[in-house]
Amino acid sequence: MKLFDVYPLFDITPVKAEGSWLWDDKGEKYLDLYGGHAVISIGHSHPHYVKTLGDQLSKISFYSNSVQNPQQQQLAERLGKISGYPDYQLFLCNSGAEANENALKLASFVTGRKKIIAFKNAFHGRTSGAVAATDNPKIVAPFNAGHDIVFVPLNDETALTAALDKEVAAVIIEGIQGVGGIQLPDDSFLTFLKKKCDENGSLLILDEIQSGYGRSGKFFSHQFSGVKPQIITTAKGMGNGFPVGGVLIHPDIKPWSGMLGTTFGGNYLSSVASLAVLDVLEKENLMDNAAKLGDYVMGELRKMPVLNRVRGRGLMIGFDLPEDRKSVRLDLLKKHKIFTGEAKPNVIRLLPSLAVTKAELDIFLTALKQELQ
Repeated sequence: MKLFDVYPLFDITPVKAEGSWLWDDKGEKYLDLYGGHAVISIGHSHPHYVKTLGDQLSKISFYSNSVQNPQQQQLAERLGKISGYPDYQLFLCNSGAEANENALKLASFVTGRKKIIAFKNAFHGRTSGAVAATDNPKIVAPFNAGHDIVFVPLNDETALTAALDKEVAAVIIEGIQGVGGIQLPDDSFLTFLKKKCDENGSLLILDEIQSGYGRSGKFFSHQFSGVKPQIITTAKGMGNGFPVGGVLIHPDIKPWSGMLGTTFGGNYLSSVASLAVLDVLEKENLMDNAAKLGDYVMGELRKMPVLNRVRGRGLMIGFDLPEDRKSVRLDLLKKHKIFTGEAKPNVIRLLPSLAVTKAELDIFLTALKQELQ
């Protein structure tokens, strides 16, 4: 049997990782400023993380949600406190796509409606419901997932108002668009959006799967605006590489038995992995590090006149390359051994570990300057 060939692959086989660094099977060392789509939040192979998972694995790794798992409750309490949402409820699942799928289900259950508003260039995952709310014609075409999805431009109050009718169950928006090229919703737009949703009886879903867990410099990017959505979805950096996702749910939304379900969500290993991440975020002040170093990197990038539209928050950064510099990302990888991300056309994305250092970022900045000469 061979693999189903859907991923374009670099000819690189990582065999070891530590902090912000990777080593391949040929002994080459790479600086990782992408972290597997923002997944590596506290650094590769953090000692506390490794020990926590190993200790749990030696006891029990998995059983179904039909028994009590104290780590789930502990995670809910810690996450509520650290995130600033102590009164919310937590549903644990396996991934960001599954988190968004369940968020859409909740919105339909609560409102009795099926229509969803999403935003152009959005990407919410690869389950049927999440795909339907994703602005990508190649993958959306076969799906509607029982929802009528309407896409409007980001930060367009007029278009949003026109689309928001009494059939809308929810509006789903990313705290920062990731795959869409690092686009930020204006804080004033989020305030307007929450107000209009409340007036219309629609729920506001904040997709913080890529932009959450401290990456922006706050726990969730939407917290810069001061809004409190009814539903927040998270994943990626939540488990630092262990598959886990979560839905934070407003206390006014009451659960009933069988309302949501998951086989692997909230298992023992994913729970302790998520707790270990919170431990490190707090102990090492990684949100402050993300805010400080994000400002530093964006300031340095803005000094490079060749680059266009440097934007982001914290350590979720994007910038545009001119048409004649399309090879820069590949050159950074091949010539300088630096992993970055992309969002076409010509957008480089930086999503390093929140524990990255200034010295490591300076290696990238020096290499980039060389390639832009």
